[in-house]
Amino acid sequence: MDHDPHPDPSGSHRTGLGRSGVSRGGNRRSLVLPGITSIAGVVLGVVGTLVTGSCLAAEPAPQAAAPAPARAPGVPPPSRSIATNALTIHEVLDSVRGQYPPMLAALIERDVAAGRLQSAQGTFDLQFFSRLFDTPSGYYRSTTVDTGVEQFTGLWGSTLFGGYRVATGGLLPDYEKSRTQGSGEPRIGFRLPLLRDGSIDRRRAALLRARIEKDLADPIIHRQQIDFIRTATAGYYGWLAAGERLRLSEALLRIARERMAALRTQADSGLIPKIVLTDNQRLIVSRELAVVQARRRFEAAGLALSLFLRDGQENPVVAGRDRLPPALPMPEGPEASLLQQDIVRALTVRPEVRRLGLTQDRLEVDRRLAKNQLLPNLDAGVTASRDYGDRRYKDQTETEVQVGVELRVPLQRREAKGRVAEVEAQLEQNAREQQFARDRIQAEVRDSFSAWSAAHEQTLQARLNVRLAVELQEAETERFARGATDLLALQLREQAAFDAQVSAVDIDADCFRAQADYRAATVAEPLGMGRPQKAQGTPPASPPADTASPGRPGR
Repeated sequence: MDHDPHPDPSGSHRTGLGRSGVSRGGNRRSLVLPGITSIAGVVLGVVGTLVTGSCLAAEPAPQAAAPAPARAPGVPPPSRSIATNALTIHEVLDSVRGQYPPMLAALIERDVAAGRLQSAQGTFDLQFFSRLFDTPSGYYRSTTVDTGVEQFTGLWGSTLFGGYRVATGGLLPDYEKSRTQGSGEPRIGFRLPLLRDGSIDRRRAALLRARIEKDLADPIIHRQQIDFIRTATAGYYGWLAAGERLRLSEALLRIARERMAALRTQADSGLIPKIVLTDNQRLIVSRELAVVQARRRFEAAGLALSLFLRDGQENPVVAGRDRLPPALPMPEGPEASLLQQDIVRALTVRPEVRRLGLTQDRLEVDRRLAKNQLLPNLDAGVTASRDYGDRRYKDQTETEVQVGVELRVPLQRREAKGRVAEVEAQLEQNAREQQFARDRIQAEVRDSFSAWSAAHEQTLQARLNVRLAVELQEAETERFARGATDLLALQLREQAAFDAQVSAVDIDADCFRAQADYRAATVAEPLGMGRPQKAQGTPPASPPADTASPGRPGR
């Protein structure tokens, strides 16, 4: 076997290709035997990567020898890879749910809402007060100390209070009200709004709104999580496609390099002109440029994916070629029978619907408050007090109970009426938005279903295109072996087969992205830290290396 002056950059184990074993010195047929074997093997092997069936994706595989990446505590373990250390979509999505910084930042929104709720609950805090009035000079010289507590109960807006007051001094400006016995005067009482601020007031409305806003944090988080998962899924399959394009480019380059040795031998023997060597060398250079470009695209895709793939310390992990599966998974097509069921599901669980529903609840609270503010203030109160001390006034020897009612009302009530009109308009606006949101969700589900169906149909056509291109390339190789064509025609057939394979890879990646869009539209991914549930469009695991799908040759 001849020594290859240009070693295989990807390794022959990646494509299942070996050396042809044909000597350099031979007749015209020996000139192209390495090309025949290599081209056919490469094309068949690469095509097999595009159509490997997903029917065996769920079968268990031997435990990977390489250690699994570190994970943060509490993050679910990734799916076991079928290939050794191959990166799976489930591992990427688990990393997004548990370690993606924007996702963790979004989860903090719950803490923000909880803080606002706690702040609103401060209206029920027990209030302590203490007042001191002193008149050190003047005709009325006295000192009064008044201290106590108040508790807003929230029961029909009532407030309980109690306190202690003591006044000293011989002369008081309001002698009848301010004087107390020597030991002071304890008191207790309550205030009750009968009309306005009875069923609801600003403090209780603020608490209700804070509770609703705490629930509103979940739809906001879920919307971001859906977008993050969709973007991460597209990034993962873009990385897979870039890796497959790099393999194809290297395989095409290897064909030209292996052919060069045989062509040089034939040229030295005078069987072909030297210009053929120059032409093949030009082909090698152009394919080397294509490999460099493909490698750069793969590196860029790996860096983009590293934003979603994190280690146990939440540091980005750049997935290299050692994490590529041996074959692309087979894209699945949607099931039309499940479309209506998925639409109903989307209308139920989409975060937009939940957000608008909670917004309506918040506006209902505002409307209740606004209508309550139209009522007049009619407040009732009861206070009981008793003086104690050695020197007791004769008119303050008994427990004193005071009952009062107070009425206050703005005659025009323009503030309350304007607030009612404002809230009513906002409720109507919200109802319109809910209707449009339902229409938009149905349109998005149907559109993503259509896009997925079309993309899957294209994958079937792409397989046929690859098979036809391979047949033409093989036929051209046979003609070249018989001397019925030249190297230029063979190069064109090789390039056409390569273009068909690359196009099939891109179409498969587009199909997976369309599938991710449909799963996002129907909220097929769990909105939490759990594992994905099996649903229409569940991403498949990477298939075993020795499987192939109908319509595409195996490796």
